[in-house]
Amino acid sequence: MTASNATAFEKLQFTGNRLLMRGMKLALGILPLREPKLLVGISAQNQLADIIAERSLQKVLIVTTAGIIRRGQADELIRALEMRGITPVIYDGISPDPTFAIVNEGLDLLKRENCDGVVAFGGGSAMDAAKVMAVAATNRRAPEKLVGILKGLRKPLPFYAVPTTAGTGSETTVASVISQDESHAKSFVVDHRSLALAAALDPRLMEGLGPDLTAATGMDALTHAIEAWISTISTPETDRYALEAIQLILEHLPRACENGSDLEAREAMAIASYKAGRAFTQSLLGYVHAISHQLGAYYGIPHGLGNAIVLPKVLAFSQGAARSRLAKLAIETGLGEPAAGETALAQMFVDHIIALNRRLGIPATVAELQDEDIPGIAKGALHEALLNYPVPRHMGRRDCERLIKSLAGEPEVEEYPEVELIQAA
Repeated sequence: MTASNATAFEKLQFTGNRLLMRGMKLALGILPLREPKLLVGISAQNQLADIIAERSLQKVLIVTTAGIIRRGQADELIRALEMRGITPVIYDGISPDPTFAIVNEGLDLLKRENCDGVVAFGGGSAMDAAKVMAVAATNRRAPEKLVGILKGLRKPLPFYAVPTTAGTGSETTVASVISQDESHAKSFVVDHRSLALAAALDPRLMEGLGPDLTAATGMDALTHAIEAWISTISTPETDRYALEAIQLILEHLPRACENGSDLEAREAMAIASYKAGRAFTQSLLGYVHAISHQLGAYYGIPHGLGNAIVLPKVLAFSQGAARSRLAKLAIETGLGEPAAGETALAQMFVDHIIALNRRLGIPATVAELQDEDIPGIAKGALHEALLNYPVPRHMGRRDCERLIKSLAGEPEVEEYPEVELIQAA
């Protein structure tokens, strides 16, 4: 289905996108995507150290943030590695939306210390940067030269992950997002061999996350799962991962936000983030991410927060084309019964996302948005989407600009019902 406001040229572009996405589905279907060994629970970090030791690695680069080191969150893993005769080298220069300068700084340390493995300890920023370092280390190419698909000929250094947020699922995705140093535009390094060999999901590491960060990262994971679910190249396998992630998040994200020490909810969210990552690795994403990336580049809006704000708008735009898929989500998450009909069920699901955002304190608008920036934001978002995303309904330039402009409007006055916790099926 094409957008009613699309020009003739844009409709030709949509046809090209559909053909490209069919090719992507074929390529992703034959690509050997290993599944990381998943270690879950309070013993996960020690189990990870055992796995690294089994590979006879001598020295590993731990890619993390200064805050994580200062708070001592990585101490348990550092001790476990040292007890097994493995030397940890700490690179703690990661910041949100890492740039190529940051990746190069960590890579230089890796080379000086002759590290033979890489461990990301942190959120998506640490994992994305660490994956690119692992690829660059074995390919004698600057990280900037790895932008694109499979630009490294040699397999990366062994890579492992310890996520400290439940959002990106980057431990199990083939793409790493790195920002350009000056423009902060997002660049993608895609390599199916950069998936973590093993990932330690320790819920204790997420206890200290405040409700705002918990909400934003959780909505990031939910966006991954929903965009994977409504993707036109989804498969039964990606559907299974996406649905399981959506069910877990709708049940456990409010709990994790309201009580950060709820380890059951924290663990469920970590698993959901992983499952959502597995889903979108093969079924890809959509306009929510395309627009959110631009909001991050223009205004520094954190990625998960941007996704959360944009998600209801894109679902509303896509609702007609994705009606049956959204209706099934409403049924599978207990929002309604089949007798209600697809149109009503799809609306129930969209309304629930709006209500969930409100419950979590996610704003409905982007306060920083400037009218003069809207054409540039739309242009960047549409370019990204046309080259990368199998969306159920295409946006023309005027559609995209109108949607973005609506992000600056006053929040809707209509009241939505209080969100009830959804019990996973």
